[in-house]
Amino acid sequence: MAVLTEWRVPPANQPRASDYGFDLDRTLGSVVGLHAIIPPDAFSAETLGTERAGNGVVIDDGLVLTIGYLITEAESVWLHLADGRVVEGHVLGFDTVTGFGLVQALGKLDIEPLPLGSSADTRIGDRVVVGGAGGRTRSVASQIVAKQEFAGYWEYLLDEAVFTYPAHPNWGGTALLNERGELIGIGSLQLEREREGKAEHVNMIVPIDLLKPILEDLRKFGRVNKPARPWLGLYSTEIDNRVVVIGISANGPAARAELKTGDVILAVDGEKVRSQTGFYKKMWALGAAGVDVPLTVHHEGVTFDVTVTSTDRFKLLKAPKLH
Repeated sequence: MAVLTEWRVPPANQPRASDYGFDLDRTLGSVVGLHAIIPPDAFSAETLGTERAGNGVVIDDGLVLTIGYLITEAESVWLHLADGRVVEGHVLGFDTVTGFGLVQALGKLDIEPLPLGSSADTRIGDRVVVGGAGGRTRSVASQIVAKQEFAGYWEYLLDEAVFTYPAHPNWGGTALLNERGELIGIGSLQLEREREGKAEHVNMIVPIDLLKPILEDLRKFGRVNKPARPWLGLYSTEIDNRVVVIGISANGPAARAELKTGDVILAVDGEKVRSQTGFYKKMWALGAAGVDVPLTVHHEGVTFDVTVTSTDRFKLLKAPKLH
């Protein structure tokens, strides 16, 4: 169960106010705690849980930006403020392509919004702060260690995600701040990488530049106002230049087509695929959600063709009641 517990970032990893040219404490005051309750019968309840906790960032009057998986299908959302107040929030919407989510506070926050910076302007080696709700003791003095493509097993792809080290231990919805105190990304995941023979944890951050073209749509419509990408409900990973199915979403198109864990996706519409990126891009290029996706699949020595009728994953979700 996700709870808002008392914890601290190790002192050695905490940011020091004297290291930055902006008011660190004031800036971190724009990060709030977020707690969401999801109905047990929600589509995402089995994979993401019915109680989710993380962070959010105030970017406009009462408008909180977070990572979408925290609030997907939430029936109630609570914002925990630094002064001890708890304010109810309303899910405005989320975007499955970028991963961003938006919450509107239903009460007064009295919190200064953070200005949006440019994630494109960042460089590897830049000093950053990964800010969590609760100020400096819940934030990490970090560094950008990579900017590269990220493919997620849940039919998700970022052309250029931002990776930071040391990692924030409560990464969901954290604020990535540049040296001017501007918001340049939102924390999404913690991943492990090998460096000099040792495993170390890094955070994957969704770049803020991806928000700018879709922000007004999310506020107005609860999602991006254009045809959705095809979705199969198929979890995959890349093993030795092969796309291997590691899970099937219940009630999704792949389940209806009787695809199974262990299947290897060899081709999409006759074109060979050797990577998750190639798989996703070829599938999405076929058209909008609802398009038939012809797959060539290998399973236990047998190769066969199957056509999966894709869908819009939003149709399977309990939608928030939008204004």
